Amino acid sequence: MEGDGRYWLALGIAPGIGHSVVKILSARYGGAGEIFRAPERELASIEGVPPRSVEAIKAFSDWEIVDAEFEKLAESRYGILPLNDPGYPSQLYNIHSPPPCLLTLGEVLPADDIAIAIVGSRLPDRYGRTVTETLAGELAALGITVVSGMARGIDSAAHEAALKRGGRTIAVLGSGIDVVYPRENEELYEAIAENGAILSEFFTGTAPLPQNFPRRNRIVSGLSLGVVVVQASEKSGSLISASFALEQNREVFAVPGNVDRKLSKGPNYLIKRGAKLVETVDDILGEVGALRGFGGGASRGAESWAEAEAPPSITGPDKAVYDALGRDPVHIDEIIRLTGLDTPSVLSVLLSLELGGHALQHPGKFFSRRI
Repeated sequence: MEGDGRYWLALGIAPGIGHSVVKILSARYGGAGEIFRAPERELASIEGVPPRSVEAIKAFSDWEIVDAEFEKLAESRYGILPLNDPGYPSQLYNIHSPPPCLLTLGEVLPADDIAIAIVGSRLPDRYGRTVTETLAGELAALGITVVSGMARGIDSAAHEAALKRGGRTIAVLGSGIDVVYPRENEELYEAIAENGAILSEFFTGTAPLPQNFPRRNRIVSGLSLGVVVVQASEKSGSLISASFALEQNREVFAVPGNVDRKLSKGPNYLIKRGAKLVETVDDILGEVGALRGFGGGASRGAESWAEAEAPPSITGPDKAVYDALGRDPVHIDEIIRLTGLDTPSVLSVLLSLELGGHALQHPGKFFSRRI
């Protein structure tokens, strides 16, 4: 990809082409170099590629800027992740106009396709921070990647909570990949890079200009299965993320707040417009099909774990509950359904299994075997 990298960078900044057109051309030609080398008449014959885009490709002349960026990246710790790379996030690839390439620090993994974005005010109150830390921490503990924009406030709290729980998190910047904004997040920036990834579609050195953040927000939502808004004013950029989420066929969630608080206006507005109200992580898990297994769906039944027999000391109701557990956390409601026992009995058995060193309790009333 080294030689092709400069062409992907060019497609990222070339005016008049459009990212949706780049996606069409990438599917046709594969490499970006082939796109620039393709005959004009051939490009013009491709469905979905307008004449202005063909002209823009053939007229592109900013190669000095592209080559300078390419050389800078080659000598740095940052990488280029192009649209045709197998490692390009599949959730993001499937939006209408994905970025032709992303600049990266850290590593994007296939597991990051199971992700939830958490966004909100840069000046949250104690309630907003507490809710954010709880939701992000519990999602991370379940193995769900937390995505946000590394801004002050809710964004930073979401990243920090995911890291504290040993989970993965991805930050999308509204600046160059090498520009940490806000500056006080330098330590957080490095921690995210070590336990997830930093992403940007902007060239190195790009300042965090206001017009960059809506573009950043479409990537935040595009990487995710759903977007959770925690505290936002009526004109907050978080509502832009929610708007992109709707366009991209993602779920939109909102944490309700007191009606007399300015920071409640945004989430409450979204709820009135049909966003899913979030009180606990279960409200997120239950609404996103790809996450239902994390909440102990039917696929998590005892049959999935038949190969691991219960220790001889576990018998009767204890064995029924143990058999309903697995390596991945299972919600207590699912345990009750699988065992046919009443709630007090299941809680009593789970406590006994925990004390005996056979089970672990996770946030949100989830339980797993202690393997």
